[in-house]
Amino acid sequence: MKLKNTAELERRLGYVFKNKELLIEALTHKSFYHENPDKAVAYNERLEFLGDSILGFVIVEHLFLSDRKFTESVMAKIKSYLVKESILSEIADSISLGKYLRLGKGEEATGGRAKKSLLADAIEALFGAIYIDGGYKKVRELLLRLFREKIDVILHSNEFHDFKTELQEKTQLLFGALPEYRVIKQEGEEHKKIFTIEVFIGGKKFGRGAGKSKKEAQTLAAREALSRLRSGKRAVS
Repeated sequence: MKLKNTAELERRLGYVFKNKELLIEALTHKSFYHENPDKAVAYNERLEFLGDSILGFVIVEHLFLSDRKFTESVMAKIKSYLVKESILSEIADSISLGKYLRLGKGEEATGGRAKKSLLADAIEALFGAIYIDGGYKKVRELLLRLFREKIDVILHSNEFHDFKTELQEKTQLLFGALPEYRVIKQEGEEHKKIFTIEVFIGGKKFGRGAGKSKKEAQTLAAREALSRLRSGKRAVS
């Protein structure tokens, strides 16, 4: 890999490596390493393992220091959401990471540059490399900048919260019954449908939600039902 290419990636990251070999290692998949022993002295799995731990710590520390004083269970849910493969691959895509990876011929031929699992691993390896190269303060600044929008969206939308599971647990405890979700209507074209779903407990309606998927509509219905139950309100008439 030419240094001018790594310089382009460094600009996207907003971080310049003192030790370029760490950056190269973070971008090297084991398929490239095994096929090109003369061009690679290591591959990125060790750095990925380190980066995964650093990412988790930075997120939890950020949440812990927040003025909102999140509980342990809420911090765990938010962290679990933010470090999952789909989110990491989106972060990787935001800096076009796939185009800079060193892949073996097999991975290259099977679309490795766009594989979510591979991108998620590589971005974690970069976090590990930045920690080794620049220290905790630098990697923390970079992580919070890259994840800022994701963190803000998830805290604003409560997307991390599993309302359906919470409602199920609550209805079993209060009524000895499971919630039942019913599709009330579907509107819009096939690729732009809006689903309206109501949730019933013991045959009585407790909530309604509308969304672009059944899952989203069920989640919103469960959230409304929980709100009614917490406030002591009865079923919707």
